[in-house]
Amino acid sequence: MRFLRHWAKASASATAADGRRLEFACWRGSDRSVEDARAEAQRAAEDVAARAAAATEPLGAYAYGDRPLREEIVRSVGGDDARAAVVSRNSFGCLVLNTAGVLFVDVDLPPPSGGLGAWLGRWFGRGGGAGGSPSPEAAALARLEDWLGRNPGYAFRVYRTRGGLRYLETSRLFDPVSDEVAAMLGELGCDPLYLRLCRSQQSFRARLTPKPWRCGLGSPPSRFPHETPEREAAFQGWLRDYEACCARYAVCEPLPGVGEGFVNEDVAAVVRLHDDATRSGSGLPLA
Repeated sequence: MRFLRHWAKASASATAADGRRLEFACWRGSDRSVEDARAEAQRAAEDVAARAAAATEPLGAYAYGDRPLREEIVRSVGGDDARAAVVSRNSFGCLVLNTAGVLFVDVDLPPPSGGLGAWLGRWFGRGGGAGGSPSPEAAALARLEDWLGRNPGYAFRVYRTRGGLRYLETSRLFDPVSDEVAAMLGELGCDPLYLRLCRSQQSFRARLTPKPWRCGLGSPPSRFPHETPEREAAFQGWLRDYEACCARYAVCEPLPGVGEGFVNEDVAAVVRLHDDATRSGSGLPLA
């Protein structure tokens, strides 16, 4: 997994060909120290400034997920092998489970439309599409069942989320950058951006706590690492409110499992952590 414990920001300036003064700032991380992270950030900022000064066209943006995520590590689970997991806090303030080998698949579904009947069809898996076609959820589950019929030996726990479905494969560990995983996620309808992130970060991800705007909160006032004591204090105040709101919501709820139902011993601890943290099975509203 590509997670770094220490982060720092540095800046550099350059003069463009038209005489404008340009300022650039870069964040970089390190597992060794903040000082090492700061040195990496300074080199990166100076490199960007030099390229900008020599460029005749605007610099391109970084691709999604092309570098380690700047997220606070809240908890580590397991060792350094494929059974390891990290709980981090993302830029929205949510806790996220990152796993080296336990496979999560998130399938986004379109929001229900067509009134109460369509809403019930979506949430209870009944027909609800145009002309009596299956609901998006039922179609996704049928796709999973069809895939398992052609690929026996897998076992999935299935959860309903606020925006779709989440599959947790429990039979064994997987390599996030393997062709097997890429093919599986594509065939199961997973978001291509999630697949790209998995390959780049060499891990799988699953959100553990609600999105703050679904709890009536705004985004956190500061992002890790907090650059001043004032920003840190503002974030801690927001975090207290957020954690109080989280107690009233779940992130997912279980649906009947598919596949063989076997839970590998290397996966069991992650399953327990996920189900406890998401309040799966609590009956609380999803957020």
